[in-house]
Amino acid sequence: MHIHILGICGTFMGGLAALAHKSGHKVTGCDAGVYPPMSDQLRAFGIELVEGFGADQLALQPDVFVVGNVVSRAHLPNGMPKFPLMEAILNAGLPYTSGPQWLAEQVLQGQHVIAVAGTHGKTTTTAMIAWILESAGQQPGFLVGGVPMNFGVSARLGSGQAFVIEADEYDTAFFDKRSKFLHYRPRTVVLNNLEFDHADIFDDLAAIERQFHHLVRTVPSHGRLIVNDLEESLTRVLHAGCWSEVRSFGALVSDFTATGEPHAFDVLCHGLPVGQVKWALTGLHNQLNALAAIAAAQHVGVSPEIAARALGNFENVKRRMELRGTVVRTDGSIAVYDDFAHHPTAIRTTVDGLKRRIGPDKRILAVFEPRSNTMKLGSMKAQLPWSLEQADLAFCHSGGLDWNAREALATLGKRAQVADNIDTLISQVVGSARAGDHIVCMSNGSFGDIHRKLLAALSKK
Repeated sequence: MHIHILGICGTFMGGLAALAHKSGHKVTGCDAGVYPPMSDQLRAFGIELVEGFGADQLALQPDVFVVGNVVSRAHLPNGMPKFPLMEAILNAGLPYTSGPQWLAEQVLQGQHVIAVAGTHGKTTTTAMIAWILESAGQQPGFLVGGVPMNFGVSARLGSGQAFVIEADEYDTAFFDKRSKFLHYRPRTVVLNNLEFDHADIFDDLAAIERQFHHLVRTVPSHGRLIVNDLEESLTRVLHAGCWSEVRSFGALVSDFTATGEPHAFDVLCHGLPVGQVKWALTGLHNQLNALAAIAAAQHVGVSPEIAARALGNFENVKRRMELRGTVVRTDGSIAVYDDFAHHPTAIRTTVDGLKRRIGPDKRILAVFEPRSNTMKLGSMKAQLPWSLEQADLAFCHSGGLDWNAREALATLGKRAQVADNIDTLISQVVGSARAGDHIVCMSNGSFGDIHRKLLAALSKK
């Protein structure tokens, strides 16, 4: 089968492309604004990429078009369709489907699907579970919304019975407004946390909770839910109805708890020590991710002791506090990190985790862009000062925003600077940086290649 994927460079669709390619299908695809790491992975597979969404791609004559949720029926100011290829597909009556639907029908059938849902930590926790199962010899399949460094690819078919998938609550496609995760029919589900997000498609938190409950409804009675006990929103989801076994984590009375620091802690099950995790990751959020992963792995036969030991060799995911480089100067060094954080809570936990690791004597320079649809709408701008409390200095890229970033960050005073373009932002950071600093750049996009540019500018200085 020849499939042509619209929006192929998104993390989900790029992973789907890899799975389809490994399954023996011919895969081509198109996108706009192609950037690593997904574009590099696709080219390594030999998958042909077309820039843009031109209607001339009908000439490729695939058996089916797989449509990503980046595609819409929107029109440009001049009245022309933003996605002419989609209009051509509809006008010609050609076969098309969504990515989650294609995945469910072609890959997930007959698998023990482990789905990881939540506002934060989905990618990392999915990668943790996949690595635990791999270490236990189960050879799982997986699809992760990033590139786990233990594997070097975002997706693979695997040869075992389990398939681990990052279960996103975002809508499926312009013609299917259900959350993606409703297609997966999982037997094990991690509900990591739940906050308001995706303001472009959800009116309020209750609307997202409803979608999470739809997911709970799909889990069989012999399945298992792994639930964060610290989240009131998840308590409401379960109170709406639950038909499966539940295991909890996080709170003092949970089934799975931890004692010790986030970088070295004991894992307890029903109050009894069952394993120990020692690793390079930081932050309480990653400790909670680990507990969720250990509980999920137990449902497919991996003991907590083996799971905890496996996490000692977990190398995280690209763009999750990934050290991009260190500039060494005569008076000391400056480290530059890349992180995917874009929600205020994720920004706060990222900065807090780094501060705990480096200690109070080293400075953190937080460089971020409000790029997600929710942040662009300004729905959470009031939370930004709170999210940056642990940062010594904050630098915001405000280009393309319809709200005033300077006003939103005003309570931070001189600790915050704002720039409407990348070059000015780099100048601000370089002008403020000094030996011993840790600079963490946070965005869910390429951020204008700011990491490489910052390292070059710091080296020149």
